[in-house]
Amino acid sequence: MALTTAEQPSVRASRVPGIPAKRRGSRRGRRSEAVAGYVFLSPWLLGLMAVTAVPMLLSLYISFTNYDILSPLSEAEWVGLDNYKRMFTNDPSYWRSVTVTISFALIAVPLKLAVALGVALLLNRAWRGVGLFRGLFYLPSLIGGSVALAIVWVNMFNREGAFNGFLGLFGIEGKPWVNDPSWALETLMVLAIWQFGAPMVIFLAGLKQVPTELYEAASVDGAGRFRQFRSVTLPMLSPVIFFNLVLETINGFQGFTAAFVLSNGTGGPVDSTLMYTLNLYLKGFKDFEMGYASALAWVFLLAIGIITAIFFTTGRFWVHYSDGEDR
Repeated sequence: MALTTAEQPSVRASRVPGIPAKRRGSRRGRRSEAVAGYVFLSPWLLGLMAVTAVPMLLSLYISFTNYDILSPLSEAEWVGLDNYKRMFTNDPSYWRSVTVTISFALIAVPLKLAVALGVALLLNRAWRGVGLFRGLFYLPSLIGGSVALAIVWVNMFNREGAFNGFLGLFGIEGKPWVNDPSWALETLMVLAIWQFGAPMVIFLAGLKQVPTELYEAASVDGAGRFRQFRSVTLPMLSPVIFFNLVLETINGFQGFTAAFVLSNGTGGPVDSTLMYTLNLYLKGFKDFEMGYASALAWVFLLAIGIITAIFFTTGRFWVHYSDGEDR
């Protein structure tokens, strides 16, 4: 059948070598959508450059200089790797802060996650008023980073505080916990563990996703509650445990506010609460050694990156997903 005159131009257009007309139009549409996307992202991109990327690059440069914040940046003296050499070979406070921070993270983070999981298991039931209890347990996480809470905590654990008053009811003599080098860091750990609300909520969400059929099948096979927890709950909850472990470990290494308030900004008593971030702050804003403080910050960033990489590397051996594939 012969083609009409109206149909012939479209046929000739479709036979033109190269990209078809529809494809050329769709490409222009995708390009315009991409431009629109970048326009909407531009405030975030500008903020990323101005608030994060540029200051990070500037701090990297400063870490190779002898610079204090009271002088113009143009007067910074280039010293190369001297700040990093001093950090590892000639600064006892650095290694003290590393020891304190690692001790805090190794003890407080596992206990915090254990408490959060235990409370989540208790609240994962259809009890009357369970929503109220969930809110009350989550409340400390909302105010956990505040200076006011840290001040209250210090007053609770001093010699005349509420904790010693509670011990006195049982005839136990208290002590100034926050002023005792043997116990000051432990009071910070208790404060961190008490703020288990955020991981608890995440654990609750994960428990809701565990199929009840698995518990029913395990019960039919004769598994008790402990065996169900070990063989069903923990494997199904392993992605959530991994998520909480990574976040809480990073938060544990970044602890600052409570240590600053408890020690009045000194890391005392006897450097027992000298967290890494507090030591970094003291070097930069008290001793005005911003070049050295920047070097401390970059080593800290690298250490956090290595720890996170280790978690992701080892996670494939114990993190299991419901689709049967480990990642």
